[in-house]
Amino acid sequence: MIKFLDLYKVNNLHRVEIDEAIKRVLDSGWYLLGKEVEAFEKEFAEFCGTKYCIGVANGLDALTLIFRAYKELGKLKENDEVIVPANTYIASILSVTANNLKPILVEPDLKTYLIDPKEVEKAITTKTKAILPVHLYGRLCDMETINSIAKKYNLIVVEDSAQAHGAIRNDIKAGAFGNASGFSFYPGKNLGCLGDGGCVTTSDEELANAIKALHNYGSHKKYHNIYKGVNSRLDEIQAAVLRVKLKYLDKENQKRREIAKYFCENIKNPLITLPLLGDKDEIWHVFPVRVKNRDIFQKYLTDNDIQTIIHYPIPPHKQQAYKEWNNLSFPITEQIHNEIISLPISQVMTNEEAKQLVRVVNEYKE
Repeated sequence: MIKFLDLYKVNNLHRVEIDEAIKRVLDSGWYLLGKEVEAFEKEFAEFCGTKYCIGVANGLDALTLIFRAYKELGKLKENDEVIVPANTYIASILSVTANNLKPILVEPDLKTYLIDPKEVEKAITTKTKAILPVHLYGRLCDMETINSIAKKYNLIVVEDSAQAHGAIRNDIKAGAFGNASGFSFYPGKNLGCLGDGGCVTTSDEELANAIKALHNYGSHKKYHNIYKGVNSRLDEIQAAVLRVKLKYLDKENQKRREIAKYFCENIKNPLITLPLLGDKDEIWHVFPVRVKNRDIFQKYLTDNDIQTIIHYPIPPHKQQAYKEWNNLSFPITEQIHNEIISLPISQVMTNEEAKQLVRVVNEYKE
């Protein structure tokens, strides 16, 4: 069986160092907001090219806290509009509605599956105050154009970088293009911890200070609360594990790029729509392909011992949670969600597994 993602093997690559890092935390007797978190925040900010990084409990909290901080600072207010891709994972949108802001869904580009800047500009109104581009599947959005639009209309840009750790273009990495960015360190991410975790990156000192308080009960100093904050902190053990894995992230992302290139150059089945192959923009969090009869294709792969996942079967505007949107139509988004399926790809995939996958995919017939 070719697993979609073998987390045991992923973490076992660095098992000795991870064990040492966990022991270091246990021996310290300090488990929250300590030296490991402080060190990781410094190292990840340097990695991304930002001045600040604030560790939080998960990726959703990272985005939610950014919008919350902007509200506390008077940069956003309730019912302000935030432009969001219609084909994103629901967490992107939850971060907006959790702050009583209004998500405005726009279609992606079918070639990249990323938010279409032309649709962004069409959607701007006098109530638009922010854009939330999502670097879906590990590919960077067209941030140059999006930032140009944002500057033209004086909008905040918040990157959803939950799937794009280390993605880079023109020497700028995900997390450093916008005013702020949210990351997830869910175990399956390219940089994943051993549980939940996340962070915010920004070079805005005022915003960073607000988030540092908000994520710790609204407090910079114990028992002195300046905001009605929340408890959303990255713990010391997860930070220590992330410090180990961060050292190898660029190398492991490169391995994913090599596998993706092999897939794109060798999968020749006309029934399969392959993703665009770039240089080093993308870090291939997943390898998404499109197939008309997806369920048949997925069963075929399962029968041939290849595990797959669908990211994502139901678009946000068709979810019960947002039933007020259920009658909306986003044809490109719906086509993507009906056809997309993710093939296995990871830094621990062997050459033999990659060859087997290509052979099986090329032999697929409807």
